[in-house]
Amino acid sequence: MTTQTPPKPAAYRSALTRGGDGFVRLLHAEWTKLRTVRRWTIVMLSAVAVTILVSTLSAGGDSVSGGGGGAPPRGPDGTRVVDAFQFVGQPLAGDGTVTARVTGLTRDTAEEDDRSMALGGGKPAPWAKAGIIVKASTTPGSTYAAMMLTQSHGVRFQTDFTVDRAGSSAPPSSPRWLRLTRAGNVVTGYESADGVVWDKVGSATLEGLPASAEVGLFVTSPGLFAVERQFGSTSVEGGPSSATGTFDGFSVDGRTEGPVRGVDVGAPPRGPRVPGAPDRPDGPAGEGPGPDGPGNNTASESGGVHTLTASGDIAPMESETDLAQRSLEGAMIGLIPLAALGVLFITAEYRKGMILTTFTASPRRGRVLAAKALVLGTAAFAVGLVASVASFLIGQPLLRSSGLRPPQFPEPSLGDGRVFAAVVGTAGVLALVAVFAMALGALLRNTAAAVSVIIVLLVLPQILLSGLPLDAARFIMQATPVAGFAVQRTTDDFGQVDSACIPEDGCYPQAPWAGFGVLLLYTLAALALAAWRIRRRAA
Repeated sequence: MTTQTPPKPAAYRSALTRGGDGFVRLLHAEWTKLRTVRRWTIVMLSAVAVTILVSTLSAGGDSVSGGGGGAPPRGPDGTRVVDAFQFVGQPLAGDGTVTARVTGLTRDTAEEDDRSMALGGGKPAPWAKAGIIVKASTTPGSTYAAMMLTQSHGVRFQTDFTVDRAGSSAPPSSPRWLRLTRAGNVVTGYESADGVVWDKVGSATLEGLPASAEVGLFVTSPGLFAVERQFGSTSVEGGPSSATGTFDGFSVDGRTEGPVRGVDVGAPPRGPRVPGAPDRPDGPAGEGPGPDGPGNNTASESGGVHTLTASGDIAPMESETDLAQRSLEGAMIGLIPLAALGVLFITAEYRKGMILTTFTASPRRGRVLAAKALVLGTAAFAVGLVASVASFLIGQPLLRSSGLRPPQFPEPSLGDGRVFAAVVGTAGVLALVAVFAMALGALLRNTAAAVSVIIVLLVLPQILLSGLPLDAARFIMQATPVAGFAVQRTTDDFGQVDSACIPEDGCYPQAPWAGFGVLLLYTLAALALAAWRIRRRAA
């Protein structure tokens, strides 16, 4: 009798779609968690409201008079500039060379009061300049190239206000030969210690340089300032300065037009003389007085030695008020609700034990953390973008109504690349703060502890900045997550211009995206540590 083996039963196959921890499924699950918790939605809306409210209060809080005054001159690229100096020279037709030796650069304190003399310790301003120049005309803002000896920054080759190239570090006590050669629109600068061996410092093409250009000597000296800080208050004391430069060996090789004469470039036009007021000396050719202030601009010549005294500057005009940044200040407070949301987005699961279910459904814990970060960051970015755009659009009319309006203050527009980057970058900062907070929550697994760390790193520095020494305050703005808000900056920072950069006024010592990168590094480091810990510790 043959025994037959019964057939094996068919394997069970569920009619349901196969599950798994695919990343798209993870994203959908985390998004569902975020949008279905009502109080989290309220937190995101409160972040928008707080950001707009604080930005509006900040924009409408100050009043400035005189905002509609005269417009400053513009450089060849449209940059607002300061172009005021004492010039001695003549037109040069076509190509040629101008040469001179700077034999001294000192501060003129003859008409300064005791307070002004105390600024700078009796020395010229660090960017006081004496040198030679090739300039399209004596009209402020016209294209130029200049070789100069400065008080504290050695020899420089500067062109069109924004370009600055360093030569030797020669001090003003060391006489220095300077030379500029013109070939068409190309001007090249040289320096020499002895007038025999010349070193090239730089070369530039000056678009729009006319066939006949002004060449000669110049001196100028920007204002001096000092910053005094006490906890809770900062004062900036400043005033004009005046420098005197002496030259010999001045010569022009080429076809010149007209005699050498003095021009007070950028000086206000001569007005009616005030009865009883002392006369102000004119330049060599009687072309008008210097501007009011210490050491009125003058020029003289004796035995081939030229002496020029002047106040002013040839440089970009750095704005003391960043109007785009001012209208986005509310983001520094609006980050608090988003940071709290970031912490709760993960600590709530730990507190309720739901994290076990999450890790059971998706055992690859690093992917869970990545999904949470992506969902939270995207949501926070969207919320931040709404808040920053609304703050900008509401804040700008308020700032203009407060007196911060053209022509003295340029009107920012979202069509400007830097303004657009500041608005979008603010949303990016808020997104990174939310993700950074979530990573801290994963590390500490305690809501109160994580929120406390966020306050210490992002809120407390803003409170303490005004009471710290400047170097310490600037270090905090460079080395802590607060650096991310540098992305809001839309004004230029020119190394050839000294300014009173006050941290609590939103003056960041680093470039906008460099500051954003600091916050990004903090966020990535926190995520990496959180991922490492959740893999090695039970839920």
